Amino acid sequence: MSPMDRPAPDVAGEAPAAGRAVRHDGPDAHGSDADGRTPGQAAAAHAPGYAPGRTLPLRVEFVRQLRRRRTMAMFGVLLALPWVLVVAFQFGPAGRGQGSLRLSDLATAGGLNFAAFALSVSASFLLVVAVALFCGDTVASEASWSSLRYLLAAPVPRDRLLRQKLVVALAYSAAAVTVLPLMALLAGTLAFGWNDTTVPGTGEVIPAADVLPKFAVVIGYAMVSQLVVASVAFLLSVTTDSPLGAVGGAVGLVIVSSILQAVEALGSLREFLPTFWNAAWLDALAPEPEYGGMVKGVAISVTYSAIIVAFAFRRFRRRDVVS
Repeated sequence: MSPMDRPAPDVAGEAPAAGRAVRHDGPDAHGSDADGRTPGQAAAAHAPGYAPGRTLPLRVEFVRQLRRRRTMAMFGVLLALPWVLVVAFQFGPAGRGQGSLRLSDLATAGGLNFAAFALSVSASFLLVVAVALFCGDTVASEASWSSLRYLLAAPVPRDRLLRQKLVVALAYSAAAVTVLPLMALLAGTLAFGWNDTTVPGTGEVIPAADVLPKFAVVIGYAMVSQLVVASVAFLLSVTTDSPLGAVGGAVGLVIVSSILQAVEALGSLREFLPTFWNAAWLDALAPEPEYGGMVKGVAISVTYSAIIVAFAFRRFRRRDVVS
């Protein structure tokens, strides 16, 4: 037998037996090897010192997201808006007079009134866009840059990848919801003084020191009310490769919910819409706070968000990542 006719030796130096299938240990199209293991599981079994819990640290993801231009631009808009409103009130035409009890006409009564007004006009759209941007752009942007598959091949376990990105996205969303009313409180106090709070509708005056703790509850409720937007944007982010589609889909949900909320024919069914209880925080600023609406709003937001986020994790585990 000539050397050209001899069978090639295998790893052990022996020729493969006739009819024996050759095993391929590389990953298949779905990211699993011949034993059905993901790249992360294979690395844990073969790579000494590999620790899944040390992959993609939160600090690294926080810094990455902070350095992005969209993060800086969004926080710049949120911090500048209260000062734009101050200029508008200072140089704009006079309001309806001292007898008006609308929140917009009471905005110049003091810093807390101005902060409440700024939160009311921004919560329905600007804060929605901010939360949708931070949560909808987090995974889809990696796919659009063709870097998502490299993160998974590092290897970063899929659940850990989603968890780290979701934690960072929610942290930046909470910061966005917080900095706007706090900056509005600062701007309103400097422009209109630290005065007692006038309650819209009734005209009752409450000491500012008594309203300040309630305002902290208001900010916390505003964060919770945006959880549905965050979860929907996150679900779309793990489903599509287009960050704009994920952000736009979450904003579109809020628009549709707001339209349905105005349809009185729906009756009590409107209470299950994700935006129905968004303005319930106004009840917390009353002389005798009423928290019933806020409790219902928290229950609706947390329930919807938990279901949507769980579905997002399930969807990403089965997704064939090719970008």
